[in-house]
Amino acid sequence: MKPLTDSEIRAAFVNCTKGEAKRMYVPRDLAEQPWEDLDFLGWRDPQAPDRAHLVAEVDGRPHGVVLRCPAAAAWSTRRSICSLCITTHTGGVSLMVAPRAGAAGRQGNSVGTYICSDLACSLYVRGRRDLGPGARMPESLTLEEKIRRLAGNVAEFVAKVAA
Repeated sequence: MKPLTDSEIRAAFVNCTKGEAKRMYVPRDLAEQPWEDLDFLGWRDPQAPDRAHLVAEVDGRPHGVVLRCPAAAAWSTRRSICSLCITTHTGGVSLMVAPRAGAAGRQGNSVGTYICSDLACSLYVRGRRDLGPGARMPESLTLEEKIRRLAGNVAEFVAKVAA
């Protein structure tokens, strides 16, 4: 993913108003992000633990999605799998829901999927972040194929939100 600036990130959101995008929390450490290892930039809002954001390049330009998600729950000890990167976690996957863009979103329609709670899918796929034995199911895909699958899953999710 190419490095993005604060203003590029705010302008990329498809499912919120410009005012909401202007007020949202954007990470201050954009220069330190491992951009070459990211298929999307994802973060949780530290002031609102039930809010997360995802920005991905789709068709050559950034698209951002505002997500609603449960705050970290201590009771969640069930093993779950991320729909984007196919990593299994114990308590580390959340159902994240995005209001649809446009009129559909204003009517309350939304799209949801299970995503790594820390939104570090790109790092899990590349082995840059490890959850220990059993976190990645054995697969015959190459690293490049896993990265393409992740990028495809992210693009598909963003397209459903933007449609």
